[in-house]
Amino acid sequence: MTTAYSDHEFVSVKGFSASEMMNEAERYALKKISKRSGATLSLAILAGAFIGLAFLFYITVTTGNDSTNWGVNRLIGGFAFSMGLILIVIFEGELFTSTVLSSISWANNQVSISKLLSTWGKVYLGNFLGATLLVIMVTAAGLYQLDGGQWGLNALNIAQHKLHHTWLEAFTLGVLCNILVCTAIWLTFCSANPIVKAVMTMLPVAMFVSSGFEHSIANMFMVPLGIVIANFSPDTFWLGLGANAATYADLTFNNFIINNLIPVTLGNIVGGAVLVGLANWGIYRKQMQQPDMLSINTPVTIAKASKDSAMINSVKVKDLMNTNPIVLKASDRTAQAIDTLLSNGITGAPVCDSQMQVVGFFSVHDAMVNLWCEDYLPDAKQVVGELMCDDVTALNAEESLVDVAEFLVMDKEKVFPVSPMGIATSFSNLSLKERVKEAKVSKPHILPVITNGRLVGVISRSDVLQALRPLYENEPLVEVAKAI
Repeated sequence: MTTAYSDHEFVSVKGFSASEMMNEAERYALKKISKRSGATLSLAILAGAFIGLAFLFYITVTTGNDSTNWGVNRLIGGFAFSMGLILIVIFEGELFTSTVLSSISWANNQVSISKLLSTWGKVYLGNFLGATLLVIMVTAAGLYQLDGGQWGLNALNIAQHKLHHTWLEAFTLGVLCNILVCTAIWLTFCSANPIVKAVMTMLPVAMFVSSGFEHSIANMFMVPLGIVIANFSPDTFWLGLGANAATYADLTFNNFIINNLIPVTLGNIVGGAVLVGLANWGIYRKQMQQPDMLSINTPVTIAKASKDSAMINSVKVKDLMNTNPIVLKASDRTAQAIDTLLSNGITGAPVCDSQMQVVGFFSVHDAMVNLWCEDYLPDAKQVVGELMCDDVTALNAEESLVDVAEFLVMDKEKVFPVSPMGIATSFSNLSLKERVKEAKVSKPHILPVITNGRLVGVISRSDVLQALRPLYENEPLVEVAKAI
């Protein structure tokens, strides 16, 4: 990730450059391993079913297209299949091939190898259950009989083809597949907009599907579906097609597991965990550890305040901040975190990893929203990582007091509504002061302060106001800053 630099800048945890996306990937990885087992398994079942539905879509759009150009037909199928990953991204499902990106947390010493493998195992099992459940429903619905049985024949041919790779071919196709799947997930880190996330996933997924790369979770649905059709279809199905069931005698679970699922799964792990996750971590983490880099954050440059007083601008965030803040961990139980906030009389606290990098912010608001959503019957095992906000605005320790004050009270998009080209988009007969008062601003009450990407303190609205209070009595702010 690259960071724009100026004399005064605010930074946000979510960003758009490559190195800032690396930070988002680290938070994504930490969130994966912080979930409770029940939540992980449930979301994994959902993801397995979504991938199965995507393959149903693929079979449907590619059936009966013999007259269509081979490449175009597969491209259409690839775009149809991308629906699966889009649904998983939007619903925050747990898909094994993207969960392997949690290897980043292991590289950051945030999780043990046993915990990492345990998380992967839970997701893998959940995906299998979701895919199996969908196979049962599709078979019961008789979808294989669509288009005079051509739908089922297409499914049989796809499943059979997957069993005839050599081990090396299956492994390599698995590597190539998950490079693209995890790249698609990585691209979604550039935006919080669900539409943008959906569009970002489409081309990488369409490429891996149309090129015939191997996805272990998709195969958990596709090959068992072919096995069920080959072994349990009525004679009328085969007679209608003029085909022989013996042609598909090699569609067995033994062949599937040994000749496809094992090598493809290993390839998916290498492609996603190593060649995307750890490779990007190795490239960008070194850049982000340079002393002139800010590791977590997209700058949101705030224009200089109209006051040009040297005294005001001489007071910095580092002069006012609390250098011994309360810090939470993503693995802390929610109840424990709430007790910590209440006992210290604060409304929120930054959530950091073992290296004091900010990964989120947990507040009493987050807890109360969750209580409402759970009908005031919260899960006692719930952890902070499940509720925290991971879109966090942080401050540079060198930021000036006047810029921080302006940031907290001003909404410039409402006060000065202009397009990116600087053209006014609306007009008002209100004075500037009246527009400022009418613009409702919702900014954090407590802001983390970072230096070289690590938390060094927090600053609150009260700290800022306390520093500005002497203005009413014409007391020098510099002296106040020294006293603080």
